[in-house]
Amino acid sequence: MPAKVVDASALAAVLFGEKAGPSITGRLEESLAMAPTLLRYEIASVCRKKIGRYPQQRKSLLEALALFGSLEIGEVEVPPAEATSLSEETGLTVYDASYLWLSRQLGAELVTLDARLEAVASGR
Repeated sequence: MPAKVVDASALAAVLFGEKAGPSITGRLEESLAMAPTLLRYEIASVCRKKIGRYPQQRKSLLEALALFGSLEIGEVEVPPAEATSLSEETGLTVYDASYLWLSRQLGAELVTLDARLEAVASGR
């Protein structure tokens, strides 16, 4: 089963029922999902922002966040110095560079909805 690195933008689409969610789910089928350990905090941050925008959906958003714990996602500690160096090299944030670094280390596809991260990952 091939590994794929999933970032917060892609996983948030799945967890919070966004329009792109079904296509991301399809891309992740038949693969071993992997992510930097920071993923859980980024997903919590997305949830918090959504609660701020849609306070009437607080309960359902927190329920969706709780589903994160049931997902089978392998988490990898990315060395901060490596992420920082890759961030400098690419102009990405350190957070986004962490996903890119892991993708490169594993030789795995990076599943993201972030256009800039996708462009860097694909060499554009």
